[in-house]
Amino acid sequence: MKYETMIKMLMYLLQKRKITARELAEKYDVSVRSIYRYVEELIISGVPIDIERGRYGGLTIADTYRLPTGYFTRDEYTATINALDAMASQISDENVIAAREKLESRQKYERGEMSICGNIIVDGGTWGDGKKFTEKMQVCEQAVNECRSLVIEYISREGKMSRRTIDPHVLIYKQNIWYVYAFCHSKRGFRTFKVGRIRYAAFTDKTFEKKKFTRDDIDLNFYYNVEELVDVTFRIEKNSLPDAEEWLGIDIIEPCGDAFEAHASLPDDDMLVNKILSYGGAVTVTAPKELKEKVAYTAKKIAEQYK
Repeated sequence: MKYETMIKMLMYLLQKRKITARELAEKYDVSVRSIYRYVEELIISGVPIDIERGRYGGLTIADTYRLPTGYFTRDEYTATINALDAMASQISDENVIAAREKLESRQKYERGEMSICGNIIVDGGTWGDGKKFTEKMQVCEQAVNECRSLVIEYISREGKMSRRTIDPHVLIYKQNIWYVYAFCHSKRGFRTFKVGRIRYAAFTDKTFEKKKFTRDDIDLNFYYNVEELVDVTFRIEKNSLPDAEEWLGIDIIEPCGDAFEAHASLPDDDMLVNKILSYGGAVTVTAPKELKEKVAYTAKKIAEQYK
């Protein structure tokens, strides 16, 4: 009985996205205390349910959450829809028709799950992330297109978690990373959020009117000030040219003798050193001297660990 109720609760939450514990208690004829206990077990199992206390609170499931791909196979979807079609032809029940429409829309969603903007496939997540990144992208894209506010939980570069309400205005793609440019209600101004750092995202019941802005209004250096950037000159071996082009872009790389040379302004941090070392010597720094020394020092430390 308990697990049957939990499954029904999950399905109902996926349908409604937000509901109060009292409503669930009345629907499934259990106590409010039991509802909260069931919700805690669902959270422990990995379902992203947010509990908001207070007068306007409730239970909210992240709009980025979907049932695992494969919950229904394509053949199972088709068989179920056909069965509901046959049932609907025999009886006039609005619930049967509604169930069929929901399954059909879900089947279409499964087929296009990795798609954004119609003809573009986006998978900017890490290997084995279970398409979670794509789901976040879809929510952000929908919020931009429909002018819908989002509640997000965001992990900063320093590891701090904050909860914010944002109005997404545009998606930005730079250096193989997706960002959302949004008006942040808590900061009362525009901020750029890295999609990969959004842990939780859910639609609110509010819409917004887009504020006017131009491309020049967006600081495309994102988290870095001009003072934090360093002008770097690289020597690139031929065998690493394709990888270097994907990292730096083809426009700043030119032939130089039997190799190639590139000039770029990049964030001066540990990630830059690690990126350079990842090429195993095929991409080397020729200037500035300080960065060359930092790369050499880090490489020496790594080598000592393998003695």
